[in-house]
Amino acid sequence: MESVHTPYNECIRLLIANIKLDTGFAAFFHWSLANNIPIVVLSSGMVPIIRALLAHMIGPEAEKIQIVANHVQYKDGKGPDDEDAWELVFQHPESGFGHDKSKTIRPYAQLPEGERPVLFYAGDGVSDLSAARETDLLFAKKGMDLVTYCVREEVPFTLFEDWSDIEKKVKEVV
Repeated sequence: MESVHTPYNECIRLLIANIKLDTGFAAFFHWSLANNIPIVVLSSGMVPIIRALLAHMIGPEAEKIQIVANHVQYKDGKGPDDEDAWELVFQHPESGFGHDKSKTIRPYAQLPEGERPVLFYAGDGVSDLSAARETDLLFAKKGMDLVTYCVREEVPFTLFEDWSDIEKKVKEVV
């Protein structure tokens, strides 16, 4: 983070202009919403940036998505338009990614039968490794680091190329 000197608002503007939503996610989100299936984004990114991206790509209904990620705080007397004004606040400082996603999933996985939801998880990278063994159905994106890890460690997973693959499988289970 020390190498980022761009004002916070400018970072969000640049990300919104350059990041595209994964194919099929919007349709999956709307189907989930219509079927009362909550979506929770677990990320090693930053809550307000993820929130801004989702709002831009999905619209106001994106507020219905819970986000568990790292946070942002402003340095004393500075705001979102000042250079070197903001810093990352980790969800789990002891984690190499700032957010140990397994710690977010585990309380749901440990609920008693009848209260415990079916846990679906989709990931692609090394920050998803801790969560890989914590879910009922793990989706790993084709060609990415999570697939390599799962194959090496013999963690069961379902390969996906885009969110339409996930939607199809989740519909089968639900």
